[in-house]
Amino acid sequence: MQTIWLSGAEWFAVLRIGLGLWWLESWRHKDKKTWFAGGGITWAAGIAAEHRWPLVRKGFERFVQPHPRLMAYLVAYAELALGLGLIVGFLTPIALVAGALLNLIYLVLMIHEWAEQGQNLMMGLVSITGLFAVSWQTWSIDGAWGLFG
Repeated sequence: MQTIWLSGAEWFAVLRIGLGLWWLESWRHKDKKTWFAGGGITWAAGIAAEHRWPLVRKGFERFVQPHPRLMAYLVAYAELALGLGLIVGFLTPIALVAGALLNLIYLVLMIHEWAEQGQNLMMGLVSITGLFAVSWQTWSIDGAWGLFG
């Protein structure tokens, strides 16, 4: 499909790269000192404690709260890896699925935080669109190396 400026595949690559920049910004804007000291997990614990779904509360208490430092590093560096992977197009289908799952987790955890919902929904939608549009075939390491056919 040819458009005025770029082909359809190139536009999907632009969308993928934009999503990568969005993830990179999510990583960049964190106050790393506070975040890695447990500030982010403490904030999320407050949201989870008041969550209307008992499964979310119990899951957070069981898996995240006992390991605040590990989870802080896991979240921050997952966002960094997603951003870099999507920008350069390396292991792109894996990054798109992982990003969609991370956005789903954020969406479920912050179901009452309406300011965050738009961002998570849009990022999830772009991830799914990039996955079904095989956005890794253009302007990517995956495409150059012939990964993921």
